[in-house]
Amino acid sequence: MSTPILSERPVVVITGASSGIGAALARHAAPTYALSLVARRQAELTQMGDALTASTGTPVLTITADVTSRAAVQRIVRETLARFGRIDAWVNNVGQGITRMPSELTDDDIDDMMRINVKSALYGMQEVLPHFQAVGRGHVVNVSSMLGRAPFALQRSAYSAAKHFLNALTANFRTEVQATHPEIQVSLISPGVVRTEFGLNARHGGIDSRQLPESQSADEVAAIIAAVLADRRPDVYTRTGAAARIAGMYASIGVDP
Repeated sequence: MSTPILSERPVVVITGASSGIGAALARHAAPTYALSLVARRQAELTQMGDALTASTGTPVLTITADVTSRAAVQRIVRETLARFGRIDAWVNNVGQGITRMPSELTDDDIDDMMRINVKSALYGMQEVLPHFQAVGRGHVVNVSSMLGRAPFALQRSAYSAAKHFLNALTANFRTEVQATHPEIQVSLISPGVVRTEFGLNARHGGIDSRQLPESQSADEVAAIIAAVLADRRPDVYTRTGAAARIAGMYASIGVDP
C-alpha cells in the first residue's frame, strides 16, 4: 500500500493518461499539481509516473483501471483521496473512435461508443462530485471533439453522436451543479484532429491520425487543457478559428419556420 502523502499542491486526476493527450497533459501539469494518473496499461503508466517524479519531483499516484466501470471510478476516487487527501480537478480524457458508415452501424457499435465516450465521463463527474460539494469547489474537464459540434466525418458518425451527447451532458451537469455550488466548474474541450494513435485504435480500425492534414500535436492540445485548468473557462476549442467555423455551420443549416 502507498504511504499517504497529504498534498499541499492541488491534485488532478487524469484518465487515459498512459499516452496521447493524457500523457502530454500530465507533463504540463506536473510543475503545479500532484498527479493521479489513470489508464488500463499498467507498464506504460508506471513508467511515465516514475519518469515524472524523477524529472519534476511531483508526487504521482498511478492507478490501473478501466473507467468504463463505475466501480473502478469509485476506486479511483477512494485511492486518490487516501493518498493525497484532496481532489481539485478531474480530467475525463478517455475516448475511442469508430470507422463505420451510419447505415452500417450495429447495436454493439452504438453501445461501445456510448460506454467509452459518454459513460466513462459521466462516472467521473458523478463520483467525484460529492467530494467537490463537501469542500465547496472543484473542476471537471471533459475532453470532447470538434466532431461533437459538427458531424462532418461520415465514418465517425457514432463517435460524433456520442460526443454530441457528452457536450449536452456537460452543459446540463454544469447548470445543475452551479445552481447550488457555483465554485464547481465543468469545462468542455473540443480538439480537432490530434497526432496520436486515435485513428489506428478506432473500432473496426482506421487511418493513422498522425498522417492527416491540419492536425495538432498532443502537446498543443494539452497546453490548452492546462490553461483551462488554471482559468476555468467553461467551453474551449483548441484551434484559433474553430468557434467561428462552428457558428457559421449552424447559421447555414438552421432556419426559422
